[in-house]
Amino acid sequence: MVISSTVPRLVIAAPSSGSGKTTVATGLMAAFAERGLAVSPHKTGPDYIDPGYHALATGRPGRNLDAFMCGPELVAPLFAHGAAGCDLAVVEGVMGLYDGAAGRGELASTAQVAKLLRAPVVLVVDASSQSRSVAALAHGFASFDPQVRLGGVILNKVGSDRHEAMLREALEEAGMPVLGVLRRAPQVATPSRH
Repeated sequence: MVISSTVPRLVIAAPSSGSGKTTVATGLMAAFAERGLAVSPHKTGPDYIDPGYHALATGRPGRNLDAFMCGPELVAPLFAHGAAGCDLAVVEGVMGLYDGAAGRGELASTAQVAKLLRAPVVLVVDASSQSRSVAALAHGFASFDPQVRLGGVILNKVGSDRHEAMLREALEEAGMPVLGVLRRAPQVATPSRH
């Protein structure tokens, strides 16, 4: 089943855990809410910690979209219920974009949820310790499953203006839009709770 809700939505994903999904997703939710938009916050999987951050950022309950526990057929109705009356929805992914239930293919992955919701994906990439390789990584994620619509990249942990310029040049050559850049800032690091 795919979603019939018309609420605009986007999925925040990453190549792996620890890339900055929670920081970016919660920051976007808070920024949209500050602009007066009613934001419907969602989290892929059974996580109970991140939805708490989402609720603080939006003033609305954070809701889980867990295709493993509820089945893929309930993801769209659960989303529609949570997003009803909202201006937009932000879905934070789990682990890496294509990581799901072990040994079960795409089941319960962020990619599966994005496809069920027909939502574009924003890939948060930890760009520390790399330059041109970021384009190969983004290209691989964009081409792995043609049904997953990768809309662009947010670069996290960028070290300097020069580093940003190298990353942007590489991604431009690969045809991948850079949607945002976050500089390395140890004072805002959020250690993993899992």
